[in-house]
Amino acid sequence: MNIIVIGCGRVGAELASRLFFRNNKVTVVDQNAAAFDNLHPDFRGHLVEGEALNQDVLIRAGVEGADGLAAVTNSDSLNAVVAHIAQSVYNILNVVARNYDPSWRPYYDSFDLQIVGSSSWGAQRIEELLYHKELRSVFSAGNGEIEIYEFTIPASWNGKRFVDLTINLQCHLVSITRVGVATLPDEDGIFKTGDIVLVSATMNGIQDLQKRLASNKEI
Repeated sequence: MNIIVIGCGRVGAELASRLFFRNNKVTVVDQNAAAFDNLHPDFRGHLVEGEALNQDVLIRAGVEGADGLAAVTNSDSLNAVVAHIAQSVYNILNVVARNYDPSWRPYYDSFDLQIVGSSSWGAQRIEELLYHKELRSVFSAGNGEIEIYEFTIPASWNGKRFVDLTINLQCHLVSITRVGVATLPDEDGIFKTGDIVLVSATMNGIQDLQKRLASNKEI
């Protein structure tokens, strides 16, 4: 793939290097030439020094033939505008913007941009690890609004119905693994001690689920 990375700070440099070592054609744009020193020593992509809002800079970076663009500077206004231009003017379908300040989220949403909010997502993950050490997050959707958690059914829930676990909560059963075989949950299913369960849930949902499990005996 031909990918443009706007911004060569810590996030941009790491992203560009990862993409390059996966055999993508990578162009990095930054207005500060010294920022390119953040790249891996073996990075051999294309470097473009200049302001990303300048059309000539974008054209030199190959925006007209790019398969994807990631705007990952620490300026939300720059990320939002460049990502919007890439999507609406140059018709790049695969565009991702970094949301640096969570208060800027509505502006990205107004442009219908795909974003990664590192501050919001990171804070939520740390909160989850502090609260839910027994329930392990294995997948995060969006910016962490919905996550999939894995945990083991305790003896206190042996014989209880699948539906009793998540009813009236903001979470859903995804799968049940028993003696190494995974199945989709059904309405008549019964838990056995040691079942490995995957659930999708919001933050509130997983907190309520943990309380429900602990109402008999903690995991």
